[in-house]
Amino acid sequence: MSKQILKLPSCSKSICQLEQFIGVVAHQYKISNDKYPDILISLTEAVNNAIIHGNKEDRDKYVEIEINQTVKGLSFLVSDEGKGFNPKNVPDPTSPENIGCCGGRGVFLMKQLADKVEYHDNGRKVEIHFTV
Repeated sequence: MSKQILKLPSCSKSICQLEQFIGVVAHQYKISNDKYPDILISLTEAVNNAIIHGNKEDRDKYVEIEINQTVKGLSFLVSDEGKGFNPKNVPDPTSPENIGCCGGRGVFLMKQLADKVEYHDNGRKVEIHFTV
């Protein structure tokens, strides 16, 4: 099993670095064309949430993405330096009262696209699992 780490400053330009990194990871682990968009979207959402909501776009804080190869595939651990949050308090964006409101879409997308999503360290870390 191998591990890789990417550390990004908390700014919107970091998303471009993330996309390039996921492209390299996809090639390295021979991720299928079916699974690649799910991984890219999930990680983009997780990193965006970490930059905006976790680190409040403070360029002195970092988002770290740790990639671990598992028996069944890959897991991605996205960590920020924020105060954390309770994922159970995130509104369901598919509920009629929340349609058109901001918030909750990224968490919802990650749950839909990944095989498993877990939160650790009071919500400062999200672990996203994919079978590849």
